Amino acid sequence: MSAAARPPFSWRIRVYWEDTDAGGVVYHASYLRFLERARTEWMREQGLQQTRVRAEHGVVFVVYAMDLRFRRPAVLDDELDATVRVVARRAAALQFAQTLVRVADGAILVDAAVRVACVSSEGFRPTPIPRNLLSES
Repeated sequence: MSAAARPPFSWRIRVYWEDTDAGGVVYHASYLRFLERARTEWMREQGLQQTRVRAEHGVVFVVYAMDLRFRRPAVLDDELDATVRVVARRAAALQFAQTLVRVADGAILVDAAVRVACVSSEGFRPTPIPRNLLSES
């Protein structure tokens, strides 16, 4: 099955008080944390723990660009599904399509295009993604 045909990876998130502003609405920067957690859990599902990747391969993955569209707000106690799909892979970068969807009504709250670079853990210079990492992406 091609990567485009696979269903996206999904990670369930609950909105807590700390994620919201004084009105109980999710603060815009909290969405970035939700998206990051989902990408980290996607990596775990690939069998990759970031600390191990750094120790064994000398690389880390860093976000270098994001394009977000906020469609609707999430609020205190909402359950969200954060989805992750690889849409492009280059020698030293990955591009992800991500969404945050409210479980209760299926509303898409946020769409995101996230570009991640593979960099050396020492000098933080772009470096090719090791061949044995993310082979099925």
